Amino acid sequence: MSGFLLQTCWFVPLYGLLGAILTLPWSLGLVRRTGPRPAAYLNLLMTLVAFVHGSAAYFESWGQPPQQIVFSWLNAANLDLSLAIEISPLSLGAMELVTGIGLLAQLYALGYMEKDWSLARFFGLMGFFEAALSGIALSDSLLLSYGLLEMLTLSTYLLVGFWYAQPLVVTAARDAFLTKRVGDILLLMGLVALSSYGTGLTFSELETWAETNPLPFWTATWLGLGLIAGPLGKCAQFPLNLWLDEAMEGPSPASIMRNSVVVSAGAYVLIRLQPVFTLSPVVYDALIIIGTVTAIGSSLMCLAQIDLKRALSHSTSAYMGLVFIAVGLGQVDIALLLLLTHAIAKALVFSSIGSIILATNSQNITEMGGLGSRMPATTTAFLVGSAGLVSILPLGTFWTFRRWVNGFQEVPPGLVLILLLVNALMAVSLTRVFRSVFLGEHQAKTRRTPEAPWTMAVPMVSLTIVTLLVPLMLQHWQLLLTWDGPWAFSHNPLIEFGSPLLIASGVLGVILGSLIPLERTNARSQQLSVRFWQDLLAYDFYIDRLYRVTVVAFVSAFSRFASSFDRYIVDGAVNLVGWMAIFSGQALKYSISGQSQSYVLTILAATGILVFLAWWGF
Repeated sequence: MSGFLLQTCWFVPLYGLLGAILTLPWSLGLVRRTGPRPAAYLNLLMTLVAFVHGSAAYFESWGQPPQQIVFSWLNAANLDLSLAIEISPLSLGAMELVTGIGLLAQLYALGYMEKDWSLARFFGLMGFFEAALSGIALSDSLLLSYGLLEMLTLSTYLLVGFWYAQPLVVTAARDAFLTKRVGDILLLMGLVALSSYGTGLTFSELETWAETNPLPFWTATWLGLGLIAGPLGKCAQFPLNLWLDEAMEGPSPASIMRNSVVVSAGAYVLIRLQPVFTLSPVVYDALIIIGTVTAIGSSLMCLAQIDLKRALSHSTSAYMGLVFIAVGLGQVDIALLLLLTHAIAKALVFSSIGSIILATNSQNITEMGGLGSRMPATTTAFLVGSAGLVSILPLGTFWTFRRWVNGFQEVPPGLVLILLLVNALMAVSLTRVFRSVFLGEHQAKTRRTPEAPWTMAVPMVSLTIVTLLVPLMLQHWQLLLTWDGPWAFSHNPLIEFGSPLLIASGVLGVILGSLIPLERTNARSQQLSVRFWQDLLAYDFYIDRLYRVTVVAFVSAFSRFASSFDRYIVDGAVNLVGWMAIFSGQALKYSISGQSQSYVLTILAATGILVFLAWWGF
């Protein structure tokens, strides 16, 4: 039976798709008497079946070599388009992370969206969302992964724009869709180019191909840059990073998935493409530069946000920036560990702030305060999730950072400084949010704030337990380093004291976050110098305005030029030909008299003119 579950684990993504299909009678309004909740229960059941099936397959695959299941789709001439599925502990573990968080997010949505009139449509979209994510985890085919990434882009658009009656929501959904499409188009160009250079369209062949088929330097560079464009958009990295905070206009249960496993899906594809990047050092440098700029810039943006969800969405971009740095350094195992620890902790943090938003009907942290005494489960969830994101002993991110710093003798000193800075800034930001929301006096919107219902509390408590157990999971998988002390690598002082410095940076960030004065009556400072920096960070370094006067202005001007050229030049030429045909036809109709002598005279006159012109020209 277990072998059968392992061989049929490719069906797990189809459970979510089946759940989405089963919700259609309620989503389309064909069934009204029962209300939308049966649709939610059907989709929850399909997700539970997917999680159980995937769990059984994962435990069966542990210790076994990777296997492939290939579905031949199109084989003509030299073109072989096959859809490959990889069955390995890594792929099945990634799928379990998706289905596990998806199951908790859907149970969470039962309480969060209990009174929403389109609950069935939401659960159908969540099933579609989950199917795409699970498929990406299992896929060994570049073609299949690209198609699933397109499904992910579509589902993001539909979930961000779920409350489509609000103009800001429509704008956010459009921006998220178009921003991702920029990266997807460049990724498609890279995949087509990659397939034309002799490699198959499977991830498992890339390493062998990269070792045996070196490309010219600039060819490998442009190919690698095209391939990183897709994950660049999916992971909200600079310069395609602005869509994620706008996407927070969508429902909070979808935000749990988006900030934990959706961005991780893009990074997962980036990790699978890593053998291609070894062909050009420029691509590695580009990954490191993009990751560094995004990690530091997004960490600074968090400090000035007053919207609860947007403040934490920027931290998602920052941690994905660290993943880009890890891939750029060739440290794939660190990148995978970062994805795991970040996804679990970030899902917990977003589930806690969803509970806050439901209780207060607000996302503005300046309107909150004193929730710690009224919402103990939510407070505990936020504290544990925040500690899991910051390098604080003994939770998961600390061990990941410590393995990164202490596990490699060739770690650049600049990497240690980046980790310390990002870790400290994240601690400052999370501490500031915690003080504003959970401490202090009760505000107008926090005087009557009941704890979350059980459908929301169960996922929060479950994620809290899992976050606390992450170090034990890493130890079970033998991914933790022993505590080797500051004498491990004596050649580099930054690496020698990497672990103590990581702990000190987290503690320093908490202290600084506790000392920052909180403004509730007026979020913007009255001091011009402080206001300048506050606005600079709050408005994301004015990147959107920069785009408006550069890229958007160029596209608009080119569109107007193309429209004018089409209207006046192309259409004018076509209209001129038409008018000439009409005029010549109208003129020639008067020469049709029916008398043969008139026709002969016309022919002789025309022949005479042609002879004269030929003689004159000669």
